[in-house]
Amino acid sequence: MSRKKIYIISAASAVAITLLGLWLLLLSYAKDLPSTSSLVQYKPSLVTQIYDIHGKIIDELYIEHRNLVPLRDIPVDLQNAVIATEDANFFNHWGLDIMGVFRAFTANLKAGHVVQGGSTITQQLAKVMFLTPKRTLKRKIKELMLAIYIERTFSKEEILQFYLNQIYFGEGAYGVETASKIYFNKSVEDLNLSECAMLAGLPRAPTSYSPSNNIYKAYRRRAIVLSRLKKLNLITEEERINANCRSLSFKTSKKEERAAPYFVEQIRKTLLPELGANMLYKGGLRIYTTLDMDIQKTARETVLEFLQKFDDIKKRELKKEKQKELGLGTIDEVELSTSDFKPVQGALIAIDPRNGQVRAMVGGRDFQESEFNRAIQAKRQPGSGFKPFIYTAAIDNGFTAASILEDKPRVYYNDGVNWKLLANTTSLHQLNIDFNLLQKLKNITKELEEDEIPGDTLDKIEELNELKEKVWAPQNYSKKFHGNVTLRNGIVKSINVATINLISKIRPVTALYYAHKMGIRSSLPRTLSLGLGSGELAPIEMASAFSVFANNGIKTKPYFITKIEDYSGNIIKENYPVEEQVLSPQTNYIMVNLMQQVCKYGTGWYTKRLKRPHAGKTGTTNDFSDAWFTGYVPNLSASVWVGYDDRSTLGDRKVGGVVAAPIWTKFMQEALVHTPELDFPVPDGIKFVNFDPDTGKLATEYSENTILQPFVKGTEPKDYF
Repeated sequence: MSRKKIYIISAASAVAITLLGLWLLLLSYAKDLPSTSSLVQYKPSLVTQIYDIHGKIIDELYIEHRNLVPLRDIPVDLQNAVIATEDANFFNHWGLDIMGVFRAFTANLKAGHVVQGGSTITQQLAKVMFLTPKRTLKRKIKELMLAIYIERTFSKEEILQFYLNQIYFGEGAYGVETASKIYFNKSVEDLNLSECAMLAGLPRAPTSYSPSNNIYKAYRRRAIVLSRLKKLNLITEEERINANCRSLSFKTSKKEERAAPYFVEQIRKTLLPELGANMLYKGGLRIYTTLDMDIQKTARETVLEFLQKFDDIKKRELKKEKQKELGLGTIDEVELSTSDFKPVQGALIAIDPRNGQVRAMVGGRDFQESEFNRAIQAKRQPGSGFKPFIYTAAIDNGFTAASILEDKPRVYYNDGVNWKLLANTTSLHQLNIDFNLLQKLKNITKELEEDEIPGDTLDKIEELNELKEKVWAPQNYSKKFHGNVTLRNGIVKSINVATINLISKIRPVTALYYAHKMGIRSSLPRTLSLGLGSGELAPIEMASAFSVFANNGIKTKPYFITKIEDYSGNIIKENYPVEEQVLSPQTNYIMVNLMQQVCKYGTGWYTKRLKRPHAGKTGTTNDFSDAWFTGYVPNLSASVWVGYDDRSTLGDRKVGGVVAAPIWTKFMQEALVHTPELDFPVPDGIKFVNFDPDTGKLATEYSENTILQPFVKGTEPKDYF
């Protein structure tokens, strides 16, 4: 065999071996490529949107911020601009553009660094959909194979649609629809040529060309895109000049302050275990909720406004105290440290009593600082705010507004299980308790951390602590006793000892039964101290339970979500109101009337500024650590709580009627501004009589204090005063 033939055979063998090796290599790479079915069924990561009751977007949940739009809704100018910028030969190649690779190689060689890429749109799509951005030969070969595979599976239009919905545009925006909203605050279909050119220039280097980072680079990049469009005869010279000269108005890249972060977090926490993270964050769900964004904004702004006012007053008070201590000239010279002052917290939740839908939720001042949702998670003593449940139980079990309660000094002792009456007399000397010493020791206890106490006093403090565990002498806020009072005055004037007398008559277990029946879910103590709101519960429980009064005795279970749809519009979850009649209309109306009088004549006096029929109850705890107001109109029930997370005092006389009632009142004024004025309906079986609230007797023309009081027919007073 000649030497020439040997060379030819050797060369052919080498080529064959090389081709075989290349073929085997490609086969090995092909094993890792997605199958045709995975390409066909591929769904990009989509944004889950959360809507309010009117269809307004509240917030979005996502891993990649993307909203899918069909190609027909994407302006042709934007399609052309992207093609002209990224892959001018898109409609002519089969996944790999040989001429494009050559042009990029030449341009990069001249520049001495990478200035132009040779990847086609299909290759870029293959990379972002299925591969990592790591630059290796293996990844590049897989990218090319996938590009050819995609070209054989999908039409050019489908590939372009995938690309425009998949590619990253910076500022957390994936896809043209989201990018359009983030940069221009409009839907992609509304973009003009200038805006289209700006967006088309971003994918190559989103951070560098983002107008939020460098407006001059962004304009220069837009000019390049427009020039390429003109070079390909996709726009005229006049259109290029006009678009290039157009100044654009960009939406700030700073995220807007969320109006309902605590509500959204409640939705997220509720659905995450049920749907899973993949569906919740990537599924493009539409979650329709009960929230009313207009009412929510009112709630949030009102709470923040009044809490800031409270803080301002508190700061002045603390500065005056410090000024006096330090002997400074003016309070302007006083500086407060973080240990001297801390911002007060608050919560508000509003529910539609007719169906249980939560309309507004404020769980604290700043979700970024504290995600703890005080409207739902915070368990605090409601103080006198719990009294309506006790009075409801009494009215439903034979008591009337004219029933007489004792408001006299009462001392109880703890037998290890419950509080039992130790004395019921104005002569307390028989108890062998020195109440002056008791008060003195209380004062000494408060000063214990500040002053050095003599040794003999420490013994007395130990005696006090032992005494406090065994003896309980409830007091009224006024520090006075009124003797015998009517049930009506007991709740309207929020008389503590009279309420203790009432709960001792009906038994705590009865009051608890009615509270739970009306919607209170928390476990509460079965003791007489329940009459002063000694148990702990959350604002949502108060708003929900009080909504029974607003809804003619019908309880509606509170809920947050009306329905959930998948991306295709299929309903995957739907909620409906759950109703239960828990009070008779007669009992319910009498309680509504009594709480209306609380707002007219009692501790809820501030709420008269609402100037429409309403009812409610204040609540204040020991040492003024919690301030509440829970009230309602026929179509909205709301509870407001104000306090410190560490349960420290709000300050002397910072009661619910002073701190919480103003927040509730302003919120209701603005939330109901477009709502017709409604009154509470009077049910059958109710009789109104002229009544003396101090004696419980029928009033005469000579009575000085008279009100028109409702009674269940047959239970009204028969005797005249």
